[in-house]
Amino acid sequence: MSEFEKRIAQQVELRADESGTKTLTGYAAVFNSSTDIGGYFTEQIAPGAFAETIKGDVRCLFNHQSGNVLGRTKSGTLRLSEDSHGLRFEVDLPDTVLGKDVGTLVARGDISGCSFDFRAMKQSWDDTVDPPRRTLEKVEISEVSIVTFPAYADTTVGVRSLDEWRSGARSQQNAVAAARRVAGKKAAMEQKFRGILGRTDP
Repeated sequence: MSEFEKRIAQQVELRADESGTKTLTGYAAVFNSSTDIGGYFTEQIAPGAFAETIKGDVRCLFNHQSGNVLGRTKSGTLRLSEDSHGLRFEVDLPDTVLGKDVGTLVARGDISGCSFDFRAMKQSWDDTVDPPRRTLEKVEISEVSIVTFPAYADTTVGVRSLDEWRSGARSQQNAVAAARRVAGKKAAMEQKFRGILGRTDP
């Protein structure tokens, strides 16, 4: 899949160190936690899914706006790490009007959530349960955002991925069924041929 999906992340917390640097912390994603995606399917993230993301260049934004940059992994102002719980992030707020405003709004409790954009690089589906279950095994994150209104989980890309998987599964099942039919006909022909060869005419 080439398109990115949005998911609501956990609540954001604010802390300040002795130097006065304000840092927002939270979990962008939690492992092995089942989430309902619009009633179409449930979704969980496998531990280790973000191993490659951590090495990449990810930005922290405000309200998913590219002009509202709060931090970046490449500069060290955004830090991502995996632990047993999930993907943790820390972003040092910049000494800018935006950074000060976001810090104040989080401290007051006016803003308390975050969201993240991701692309599923490796996934598996279990269609034997209702609703189907999606497991994200390898995930690329483009950005983490501190948001005023956490967006509801997007379903379009995920549902299309489910449909594509189902189509592939059907094709595979059909191919297996076809191969069995061919093998059956071949065995029947061989049996008939053996019968002809083994027959003794009077």
